[in-house]
Amino acid sequence: MRYDAILIVSFGGPERREDVIPFLENVLRGRNVPRERMLEVAGHYDHFDGSSPINRQCRELIGALRERVSLPVYWGNRNWHPMLTDTVRQMAADGVRRALAIATSAYSSYSGCRQYIENIAAARAAAGPTAPEIDKLPPFWRHTGFIWANADRVGAALALIPEERRRAARLVYTAHSIPLSMAANCRYEEQLVEAARRVSERAAHEEWDLVWQSRSGPPTQPWLEPDILDHLRVLAENGVRDVVVSPLGFLSDHMEVMYDLDYEAAARCRDLGLNFVRAQTPGTHPAVIAMLAGLIEERQSGAALPLCAPDCCPAPRR
Repeated sequence: MRYDAILIVSFGGPERREDVIPFLENVLRGRNVPRERMLEVAGHYDHFDGSSPINRQCRELIGALRERVSLPVYWGNRNWHPMLTDTVRQMAADGVRRALAIATSAYSSYSGCRQYIENIAAARAAAGPTAPEIDKLPPFWRHTGFIWANADRVGAALALIPEERRRAARLVYTAHSIPLSMAANCRYEEQLVEAARRVSERAAHEEWDLVWQSRSGPPTQPWLEPDILDHLRVLAENGVRDVVVSPLGFLSDHMEVMYDLDYEAAARCRDLGLNFVRAQTPGTHPAVIAMLAGLIEERQSGAALPLCAPDCCPAPRR
């Protein structure tokens, strides 16, 4: 199947203090979240000058990808500029007929996969009859390039632990927690367990756990557990001295990685007397760029490769 453009689709994030509240209003539109909670989350951005790194890292990813592929690469976000609808309108104006979309999310879940498909469909509808056909690349969590990139980041972080303590260091993988009702309709948790196992094997480190971060639902709604902050306390109580935290569930840094790990988890480790090292997200690791370029080339060659199924990752029942 031939494409004449690539579309990077991401979550989006503010880059100035004055954009934080409008951004969060976009994220929470239609959701029953108290304004007090939104303002609390807005306060997280104050620790980082009101700027999320995700847009910058998207630009870096796109820049690296443009060096590897001959197709034009467009970029549209779910929640902040450049907005996906505006981007699809521009693609239509530029004469793009068929594009391959790559979401900056490696795993299967409603919010990480299906919702992007819905966002693309809504953007195409808004762009009108000249909107290009857009296929979405399936989640790429199992791809060797993604596994190797994460293992390389983990290895670099482990190397910061003194050699005599390195083997006993606990490797803690994190991913965004989701409601159990959402997890029951997808393979998100299963995929993360398998990815963690494969990364640990390549990094040659047997002592690892998978935990969750960034829970945002009401206390009455069950989500995936344990939370990383609770788990760090358990590790300290069990005599662990060194912790390497790898945000395996994320392709690139954004505010939840920075606040929940670099700020909150690091502070919890200081209180507990744990040595905290955070592995980088894969981002623009050469193995990631080679992976994406290879997947695009395979699509262009006409290989009969799967796309996201029409009924993949359904929304949780309310």
